[in-house]
Amino acid sequence: MTDKHPSGAPWRNFYGRFKGKGLRKSQERYLDEDLAKLSPGPVDWDVNPERAPLNLDALFGGREVWLEVGFGGGEHLVHQAANNPDIGIIGAEPYINGVAMLLGKVRDAGVDNLRIHPGDARDLFDVLPARSLSKAFLLYPDPWPKTRHHRRRFVTPEHLEPLAEKLKPGAEFRVATDIPDYVRQTLEQVPRHGFEWLAERPADWREPWGDWISTRYEQKALREGRVPHYLTFRRL
Repeated sequence: MTDKHPSGAPWRNFYGRFKGKGLRKSQERYLDEDLAKLSPGPVDWDVNPERAPLNLDALFGGREVWLEVGFGGGEHLVHQAANNPDIGIIGAEPYINGVAMLLGKVRDAGVDNLRIHPGDARDLFDVLPARSLSKAFLLYPDPWPKTRHHRRRFVTPEHLEPLAEKLKPGAEFRVATDIPDYVRQTLEQVPRHGFEWLAERPADWREPWGDWISTRYEQKALREGRVPHYLTFRRL
């Protein structure tokens, strides 16, 4: 039994959704017309089986690079791109409906410093150069609430080890979640992988970051009475 696909890709279980309800015609057009030109480069195994690193200097003109893992509908990603034109930002999201929503927002905002990987962040980690990222965001990730599913969460060694490798020393890693047990696991696991938690007082995790924009996922949490937590870490 092999542990790799015929393409050479490792067998990686993926537990989320790739597609939901049908896309609108406009969203299908965005995917057809815009997605390829917003690609960060050859990420997928079928086009980059040797896992050659991305040339981020060529992609973003030497700007610092940030990453958002699982950008949902893209509100935060576009907000950051629009407010930080001197930064290059990559978003990774396997859920194609979310990718289509983001593409519409990109058109409306007119940002040109954003790239999209419509797939598993682990494949992107394979081709990002070491110590290439200045900041990373994990905002309202899938909570996988059942205990037996906690290993599917992002805050596990399978994801945190490569993320730590790609972040520069001193880089910031932000995590937002409304699930208390996700907070617990984050505070247990993230410091084990080369990060320090920067909170000094309760307001540091109760109040959002100064450049925060509330996402639709957060608004849903607030309507349902759940309390957001904002966790900030620094790569050692």
